[in-house]
Amino acid sequence: MTDTYDDGMIVCGTDRLEIRSYYFPFGTKRVPYARIQGLQRIEIKGVWSGKWRFWGTGNPRYWANLDRKRPNKTAGFVVDLGRRVSPIVTPDKPDAFESVLRSRANLGAGNARRMKGPFI
Repeated sequence: MTDTYDDGMIVCGTDRLEIRSYYFPFGTKRVPYARIQGLQRIEIKGVWSGKWRFWGTGNPRYWANLDRKRPNKTAGFVVDLGRRVSPIVTPDKPDAFESVLRSRANLGAGNARRMKGPFI
């Protein structure tokens, strides 16, 4: 297993998750691993999944960072911070990202709040 993950937009460093281009216009969201309460893998397909949304949301409970490659991706993740709004990320290598984040944040499988309806 790799200790870090970095695809240019999402970075799992030694002490925190960084989601680049999360805030307008290009601010980075930095989340210490201790604040992450869960991680839910989601399928991205169809119009209602947010496949064609490059940034932001249509659902006020979730927020997706800027990702111009999202239309070509099939997996994303809800990062549960225990707050009203949860970040959505779509890493280039979902399996590697999930492995590193679960290890760094001490998360077991299936420990996120379940999402209902279209995500973004």
